[in-house]
Amino acid sequence: MMRANPLRQSLLPAVRSLFEADPDLRVVYGYDPQQISDVPSLLATVLASCMPETALRDLVRRTAAEIFACSPDLVEVVLDDLLATTARDEAPGGAAPVLHMAHGFQALLSYRLTRALWTAGREPLALGLKLQFTRALSVEIWPQATIGRGVWVDHGLGLVIGQTAVIEDDVSLWHGVTLGSNFVDMGDARHPILRRGVVVGAGATILGPVEIGAGATIAAGAVVTRDVPAGHVVTGPRAQDRGAARFAGFTSLEQLRGEGA
Repeated sequence: MMRANPLRQSLLPAVRSLFEADPDLRVVYGYDPQQISDVPSLLATVLASCMPETALRDLVRRTAAEIFACSPDLVEVVLDDLLATTARDEAPGGAAPVLHMAHGFQALLSYRLTRALWTAGREPLALGLKLQFTRALSVEIWPQATIGRGVWVDHGLGLVIGQTAVIEDDVSLWHGVTLGSNFVDMGDARHPILRRGVVVGAGATILGPVEIGAGATIAAGAVVTRDVPAGHVVTGPRAQDRGAARFAGFTSLEQLRGEGA
């Protein structure tokens, strides 16, 4: 059984301290953390702040608060994403700033909401909110995609994750990454599978139902249309296999949570 994420107790006090240090953040994000009583409400409020101050923001806040309040396991997944992002991203530094200022984390958080709506049978709302988040964040992550926990999306701008893509735990994705189809293999599984610990550099494109093995590295700008063995690195527009990677990967989610040997 997994331990509770260490951020569950520390996040809200850290956010309050952050806002006390600069009260103008209340204007920037449209809320006062002193009026927030729990982590699910905090996550919902921060996600809603991505939207303009309209009825849409109120809808996102209300819907996300309901989803997160009823789904403690989902909140744990979100906190694992936040823990991983805080550990791997040098800026803005600390879980409270990352929650508010890491664009990629907020994009992933938007997916967590639309995915929950999709699996709850609210497909039209999931797709409608996905569209609004795409407009607001310049990231398109389809709610039908399957994404594990402890995922880091650095920068996030231009990221596209297709409907049948599968991303396992501890994966790291840079901006401009596309996990798309190839218009040849158009079956039920037509997008890539990224196994645990995969790292994909900026601007890389992975097309079709290919499998990227655990711990593999896809270099920036690579175009991948075939399977990549576990632990290998591929580079260039023809995704040349350079053999076993020298990069040992990031600290795993299990280690960040203080689990395992």
